[in-house]
Amino acid sequence: MADADSSGSTRGLVERLMSAISGDPQNQQQLIELLRDFHNHQIIGSDELFMIEGVLQVSNMQVRDIMIPRGRMTVLDHEDSFEQIIEKITESGHSRFPVIDDDKDDIVGILLAKDLLQRSLHDDSRFEINDYIRPATFIPESKRLSVLLKEFRNNHSHMAMIVDEYGGVSGLVTIEDVLEQIVGDIDDEHDDEEEVDIRPHGAHRYSVRALTPLDEFNDYFHTAFHSDDVETIGGYLLAQIGHLPERGESFELDQLTFRVLSADRRQVHLYQLIDNRNQAAVAADD
Repeated sequence: MADADSSGSTRGLVERLMSAISGDPQNQQQLIELLRDFHNHQIIGSDELFMIEGVLQVSNMQVRDIMIPRGRMTVLDHEDSFEQIIEKITESGHSRFPVIDDDKDDIVGILLAKDLLQRSLHDDSRFEINDYIRPATFIPESKRLSVLLKEFRNNHSHMAMIVDEYGGVSGLVTIEDVLEQIVGDIDDEHDDEEEVDIRPHGAHRYSVRALTPLDEFNDYFHTAFHSDDVETIGGYLLAQIGHLPERGESFELDQLTFRVLSADRRQVHLYQLIDNRNQAAVAADD
């Protein structure tokens, strides 16, 4: 049986949560601090706290923050033969593919690998890719992830093409990419066994694992960060800011903006990095 002090403490936390929900609107930081109080008092678990923080973070993020840039997209050509398409599907392990018109370099639709399952490699009838292409969804880079997730649910779709301000396709995003911001990495049998330390996500935006070796980080971003005490970019950043940052926290170092995407009570796992150096140079020229 709980003692009077713990019972009173629990009631106080519950009252604070109810006040935050039913009273005047509170900012997200206050709500996060309240939820962490609940976690510290073992009212909610670490997994629940992690996902709630992820939901709140998604509401502040845009598609451009997590998109797969055009250069890393696996696409099918509208003129590909059935054999070529099967080969690309097999090599990539993906289930959905943008289809491009090679002459215009335009996205003409999406092809789902499962739609080809009923056709045999030895089928003598002429293969017509247009019979399998589904319409593509196009969204701006600025769309918020929370809005996109709702649209994915309502439209029963899993992939969207992203267009820049000039109308050109700049990348794509999947429902898995959005959900990973809430629940963490979703590994499947087709994911690379070796994790990639640094991934580009459009112009000047990257995700960086905290365990990325400092030398590798310097080589990639042409920086000169150095420390005799740590070997990783995560360790270097902790030494610079002097505390363990929480999920969603941002800070700037040498015109690089770091935002914590994934962290627990002991360490940071993943950062988002925005490289502001090119923008600063362009502004100076103007």
